[in-house]
Amino acid sequence: MSETLTLTPPRALIADIISRVLARVNAITEDGPGWTRPSYSALESAAHAVIEEEARALGCNIRRDAAGNLFATLQGRVRHATPLYIGSHLDTVSQGGAYDGQAGVIGALAVIAALRAEGITPACDIVLTVTRAEESVWFPVSYAGSRAGLGRLNPEDFDARRSDTGLTLAEHMTMEGFDPEAVRRLAAPAPARFLEFHIEQGPVLHDAGEPYAIVDAVRGGLRYRDAQLHGIWAHSGGAPRASRADAVVAIAELILAMDAVWARMLEAGHDLTVTFGKLDAASPQHAMAKVPGQAGFCLDLRSDEAATLAEADAALKAEIARIEAARPGIRFELGAQSRSAPARLSQSMAEFVAGGAQAQGDSPRRMLSGGGHDAAAFGAAGWDSVMVFIRNWNGSHCPEEAMDEADLARAVAAVFLAIAKESRE
Repeated sequence: MSETLTLTPPRALIADIISRVLARVNAITEDGPGWTRPSYSALESAAHAVIEEEARALGCNIRRDAAGNLFATLQGRVRHATPLYIGSHLDTVSQGGAYDGQAGVIGALAVIAALRAEGITPACDIVLTVTRAEESVWFPVSYAGSRAGLGRLNPEDFDARRSDTGLTLAEHMTMEGFDPEAVRRLAAPAPARFLEFHIEQGPVLHDAGEPYAIVDAVRGGLRYRDAQLHGIWAHSGGAPRASRADAVVAIAELILAMDAVWARMLEAGHDLTVTFGKLDAASPQHAMAKVPGQAGFCLDLRSDEAATLAEADAALKAEIARIEAARPGIRFELGAQSRSAPARLSQSMAEFVAGGAQAQGDSPRRMLSGGGHDAAAFGAAGWDSVMVFIRNWNGSHCPEEAMDEADLARAVAAVFLAIAKESRE
């Protein structure tokens, strides 16, 4: 133990890897504000190629599965030891930030570079993992790439259509050179360990002035991505209030009702977020002088308990029934529902990271992740999974997304020390 405690991580090397490779990856993007690399696109593939090149230079063995997930292995000393997978994703939302996903992949690369630089052969294989299609804004499928690699995609998921092209997940897999039929046949791999660096996407660490934290749970989600509200078109000057079936007023009433449901459930001690992320009442049919007869919206409910999601969903449907009864002519269609399960992450892996943090004098807090991440998919598949959050600010999934590279470097150093300690036990 004392030998590990006196080991100094190669901090300058870690910082250089983070800065240099982030710049390489972020140079690959569509035009426009922020960074855009759609899931299963040529841009996502090009970003994967950058990481493959960097990993080969470190002496890693490279493989891809049928879904295109990338694995770069630094071989460990004990062949039967449970491997440690470290990574994240490289696809982004449209006009997203510079760090969501890519910081986690490059943090994993920096861990391997540090082990190589210090001549440390880890006890187990360290597997840099770059998943495909984590951002479900493109396909209405949670964790598509990681679940594909884990043999946990549903048959209908392959028919999910990408939001910009209208082509299916299976078609986009094929276009990028992968085989959806082989993905359908993938068997679940033996459970191992998984660690994901990721920006927090919230204000907790920034407000507290803390560089990183250990995540022990990930919220699940219940979503209606393409809900519709039908009313009755009418003339704005000719239709009296009592006879109107105004779609915009009805959706406004539902939003306020669900905000009140959220407040009540928080007061009762439940973990919950309620977000109407999109409202659409600006089609060519809508006009200044018309009572709106149509509106579209999406709704995202999240919680760390499946029962809370079910309760919120029941409250949503009760409020819809109330509004429809009170406003003749109003009719809601929620459409298809998609879900991701809440995940409790591994306490043993949390302690593993905490041991490395302690070796450099840190005591990172334990916290909940509000966003969904690949770590949840690995945890749901029976892996010992953990996340390390990096402080960020200016929001996330937006061009203004911010992170101090030194914070990521400090978290990388903690994981490096944890692996170094394990290699000497």
